[in-house]
Amino acid sequence: MRRFARVLVAVTSLLTAVPSAHPALAVGNNAVNDSAYVQHLVFNVTLSQFSNTARTRVGLQGTAGDTWFDWSTDLCSAPLVGNTGRSFNFTEPCRRHDFAYRNTHLLERRYGGGGQFWNSTSRKRIDLQFLDDTKAHCASRSIFDRPSCYGWAYTFYGAVRLVAGP
Repeated sequence: MRRFARVLVAVTSLLTAVPSAHPALAVGNNAVNDSAYVQHLVFNVTLSQFSNTARTRVGLQGTAGDTWFDWSTDLCSAPLVGNTGRSFNFTEPCRRHDFAYRNTHLLERRYGGGGQFWNSTSRKRIDLQFLDDTKAHCASRSIFDRPSCYGWAYTFYGAVRLVAGP
């Protein structure tokens, strides 16, 4: 048992001393790492985890803490409705959707992907993640607000599918 404990301590110490080998966390000014980082934040972490990361990357009044990626957001810019209503608050789903769109476009411009990063497939995947995020928010609302919230979720999803290209 004692030997097992020593091995466990040694392995744990080694793992904490070695930098993370996870490619999605290795931001390093190249297409592979930057794309993996964006993909990780958009598709592999919870919305809550994304929101916490976004808050640390963007300072007060939207000032940049991270200038390599675009953390700006207009929070869905729905002119008549906004991103909140009596039965919904899509602030965080909109923030992640904006991050995904802006940084996928940024990767395309930065690395000249010729459609490698931003294309109809990536756009649809991002939009479906947005729909999933809004529906997850709706599931957390009161049972009385859910039908209206889901209606708004599909309305917002329909709007981004209609308006944003390709």
